[in-house]
Amino acid sequence: MKSTTRGTLAAVLTGVAAAVGAAATPAAAVGSVPVPVSVPLEAASRVLGTEVPQAGLEVPAPLLMPTPPEGPRFVPGHLMPERTVPEVPFTGALPGAHLSTPVPGAVGDDQVGVALPANPLRTVTPGVALDAPLTRPSVANHGLPSLQEPAFGVIAPVLQTVADGELSTGSGL
Repeated sequence: MKSTTRGTLAAVLTGVAAAVGAAATPAAAVGSVPVPVSVPLEAASRVLGTEVPQAGLEVPAPLLMPTPPEGPRFVPGHLMPERTVPEVPFTGALPGAHLSTPVPGAVGDDQVGVALPANPLRTVTPGVALDAPLTRPSVANHGLPSLQEPAFGVIAPVLQTVADGELSTGSGL
């Protein structure tokens, strides 16, 4: 294969790889988009001859997306790395809900509504940290490791979100 052919092939492959990488980046950067879902209760309203509550949901799509975990780190004085089994972080959103219901005979208001929007969510899976029953080799011990108590720990999972909502009253919400 000539060097010009190799150069052209390398340039084409580099362009294709850049295009694929650029196309994949916006999809991951979009985040979660809430998809509205309404609960059909109009038929029950006609059958019962009265107003029924109105309900709707916001389902985030995708619900959870994994992000790259932070790998094990070397700790001076320990034989094993700090995070032997690393924690895996996820980002996403909590589902939202909207509900309004008629309240006959209330003081001037005939509807009560609750709105819980979809909220961002960050979570981290549990991890494991452990240490071997041997220390690192030391000069004081003629290059041999010493014995120590083995250590085992579970890194607690994390769940972070800010949940907010709105309570409203009025006529014909």
